[in-house]
Amino acid sequence: MKTAGNVLLDTNVVVAHFRKDPDLTARLAEVAALYLPWVVLGELHFGAQRAQQREEALTQIHDFLRIAALLLPDAITAEYYGRVKAKLVQIGRPIPDNDIWIAALARQYELPLATRDRHSALVPQLNVLAW
Repeated sequence: MKTAGNVLLDTNVVVAHFRKDPDLTARLAEVAALYLPWVVLGELHFGAQRAQQREEALTQIHDFLRIAALLLPDAITAEYYGRVKAKLVQIGRPIPDNDIWIAALARQYELPLATRDRHSALVPQLNVLAW
C-alpha cells in the first residue's frame, strides 16, 4: 500500500536504486507517485553512455520510466530557475545549473526532492528528503 506522498527524484537517488540499495528501494515502493525531472533523465543517459554495460544501463532507464512520470520544463519552470539561481548567487552559495533546474521543478510543482546532495538544502523553500 502506498502511504507516502509524491516525490521528485534526483539523479543520485535513481542511481542508488539501480545499484540495488535495499533501503532506498523500500522507500520508493512506499511513495504514491515518483517524478523524474527531464535533466535527471539526461544525466542518467549520460552515465549509461559511459557505462561498461551500456545496454543494461539503458534498459534500467527505460524500465524506470514505467514507474516514474517525466517532468518537463515550461515558462514557469524558467521563472523558478531564475529566482533560485539569483537567490543562490545573492547569498554566495551557487550550485550546479542542473541542480537548479531540478530545484525549480520541485518548487514549481511543490514536490519534495529526494536527494543525496547536501547542497540542495541551500535552496530556499525547497523540501529536501535526505535519502
